[in-house]
Amino acid sequence: MKVLLLTGLGALFFAYYWDDNFDPASLQGARVLLTGANAGVGEELAYHYARLGSHLVLTAHTEALLQKVVGNCRKLGAPKVFYIAADMASPEAPESVVQFALDKLGGLDYLVLNHIGGAPAGTRVRSPQATRWLMQVNFVSYVQLTSRALPSLTDSKGSLVVVSSLLGRVPTSFSTPYSAAKFALDGFFGSLRRELDVQDVNVAITMCVLGLRDRASAAEAVRSSTSRPRLQPEHRGVPLQSQTAMFLPPTVPGARTLTETPLRGWPQPKMKSSRQKSKTEKNDGHLEPVTAWEVQVPRVRRLCRGLARPHLFGHD
Repeated sequence: MKVLLLTGLGALFFAYYWDDNFDPASLQGARVLLTGANAGVGEELAYHYARLGSHLVLTAHTEALLQKVVGNCRKLGAPKVFYIAADMASPEAPESVVQFALDKLGGLDYLVLNHIGGAPAGTRVRSPQATRWLMQVNFVSYVQLTSRALPSLTDSKGSLVVVSSLLGRVPTSFSTPYSAAKFALDGFFGSLRRELDVQDVNVAITMCVLGLRDRASAAEAVRSSTSRPRLQPEHRGVPLQSQTAMFLPPTVPGARTLTETPLRGWPQPKMKSSRQKSKTEKNDGHLEPVTAWEVQVPRVRRLCRGLARPHLFGHD
């Protein structure tokens, strides 16, 4: 009991007195290559770096959206902003993107990997072609970008930020190839971090693990995938007429902080239970659906504030 009390008091003391001393000027003039910058988290990150005066190279698949983001970044005060439209499903794209950034900026201080290729709901392991495409976009291209940029990051003692997903920590239904790619990201960059540490290479790596997003489109995609029986009713032990997808809260260490390193000021996902039944029950030979847990994730802008603290992107 005394040990637990002392541990708790020590944690409170550390949390109260620790100050990250973040200096916004540290990002002024920083050379940043940001992928997936045309929308969502990537777009907000681009604006955040622009406000802080960083030099940017932005890349995404859609050129028209990139041009809009580039224009907004210039209005926000970015001294240099370049863009290159690239399809990460192409094996040649990652190297050309990094080379473009090196040519325009003369080197890199930050590589932020945020692009994503989404899996259609219900894509399963029986589709090798879809799995191969997802692995190229969501994993292999990350490795290619990192390998090409690592020499420049080593010279600048820079930082590597990888935006990943909770599906890379917790297996779930109806996301088999997508989840496999995210698990691969976690294994690769976790091992790379330790290799660089052993080799005394001063390049910081941070894995940012995003939780579930409460979006109508995501819920509808899963619902449409799970509401159709894949077997004939007579082949099932219990007839199935309706089924509701169930989003479980994060259950693995580190997931609640959205990153492997507990950073001061990072938002915590708030869990709100809305289950009306505690378990699945039989009712006249049919399965009674279970209402999903609601996961409320903080706004993107709060996430971006945490990502812009470069000195916290350290080794484990």
